[in-house]
Amino acid sequence: MKSLLALLTLVALPALAAEPTLYGRYEYIALPEIGGEVLKAKMDTGALTASLSAKDIETFTRDGDEWVRFRLATKGASNKVYEHKVARISKIKARSEEDEDDKEGAEPTKRPVVDLELCLGKVKRTVEVNLTDRSSFNYPLLIGAKALREFDAAVNPARRYTADKPDC
Repeated sequence: MKSLLALLTLVALPALAAEPTLYGRYEYIALPEIGGEVLKAKMDTGALTASLSAKDIETFTRDGDEWVRFRLATKGASNKVYEHKVARISKIKARSEEDEDDKEGAEPTKRPVVDLELCLGKVKRTVEVNLTDRSSFNYPLLIGAKALREFDAAVNPARRYTADKPDC
C-alpha cells in the first residue's frame, strides 16, 4: 500500500518547467566567430529563422563541402572576409508586407545558412543564421523563433536591452 501511495504521489506532482528568460524587443548580441562583433538585434517572434546582414555573399566548394564567404554589411564593419561551412540553403518566402498578388508568382529567395555562435547576456548558443543584406534595416541581426527557443527566451516587446552586455 505504501508503494502505491508513493507512486500516486509521484504521478500527481506537476513537472516543474524552467521559466524562460525574459528579453526585450531589442538586445545586444556578440558574434564570437565574427571577430567578437557586438550588434544590435531585433528579437522577432514572427520570424522563424535568424538573419545576419552580410554582403558579397559567395558560396564555394572546399573538400567536397559547401562553404560561404561574406563580409558583414553593418555600420562600421571592417572589410574582413569571413568563411563558414554552409549548414543548408534556406528558401525564404516573400515578406508579409508585400502585395498578395506578387507572392503567387514570386520564387522564394535562397539564402545560405551557417551555424553561428551567438552570445546574449551571459548565454552562448550555436544557432542557424541565414545570410542576407539587411543594410536597409535598422537592426543588422534578426533573432527568429528557432533561435529564441535555443536561448529559452521570452520577449517583452515593451522592453529594450534587458540583458547585460554580452559576456560569454
